[in-house]
Amino acid sequence: MSTYKLTLSYDGTDYCGFQLQPNGRTIQGCLEDALTKVYKTDIKIKGCSRTDAGVHARMYVCSYIAPDCVPADKLPLAVRAYLPEDICVSKCELVPDEFHARYDNCGKTYCYTINTAMFQDVFTRRFEWHYPKKLDVEKMQKAADCFLGAHDFSGFMSAGSNIIGTVRTVTRLDVVRDGERVKIYIRADGYLYNMVRIIAGTLAMVGNGKINPDDMADIIASCDRTRAGITAPPEGLTLYEVHYD
Repeated sequence: MSTYKLTLSYDGTDYCGFQLQPNGRTIQGCLEDALTKVYKTDIKIKGCSRTDAGVHARMYVCSYIAPDCVPADKLPLAVRAYLPEDICVSKCELVPDEFHARYDNCGKTYCYTINTAMFQDVFTRRFEWHYPKKLDVEKMQKAADCFLGAHDFSGFMSAGSNIIGTVRTVTRLDVVRDGERVKIYIRADGYLYNMVRIIAGTLAMVGNGKINPDDMADIIASCDRTRAGITAPPEGLTLYEVHYD
């Protein structure tokens, strides 16, 4: 038996998130079913993160223990036959037995995409928030800078989480204009429930003049969810990169 590290990507539109759910199709469920067919024994995986329903991943990492019957470099092709087209395993490698996809990573980068065009793009609508309003990227970046560093982000967390510690450290928060799209890149050592989507919705409200960027530091410090912006929809959110030492 050996421990393997998988790198994959997926379109999360038609899934109830990554983690197994009692009544719903999940990325984890499809991947475990596919691996079980390859190895002909039950395979359970450990993911690097939870992603919510409708959220995508450009890079997702998970690990599992399996018999040494399939060479690591052959696994991506072997498992492809059993996976739906919206999940793709691109890499498999042997790792030390103590490796854990979630606890060993030193941070994750997400990208949130906003399409400000008048009309939705039918070819990319599954991967962006259609928000047809003029956004001031300079003001958004000014507000974004206030998030850098360690803060209590309880004001940027949706209800329903039972997590205790709410301090997270953000090391990158860039707002980039790409034609009619605005992309928000955020890297942190961890995230609260819907934290990225609430930050994206808040920055969008800064961009259209509903929130003053000069108030952002005070809004963060207040830990008051009602002072932050809306929760942006899931389709615009993509897990962009998982960082390991």
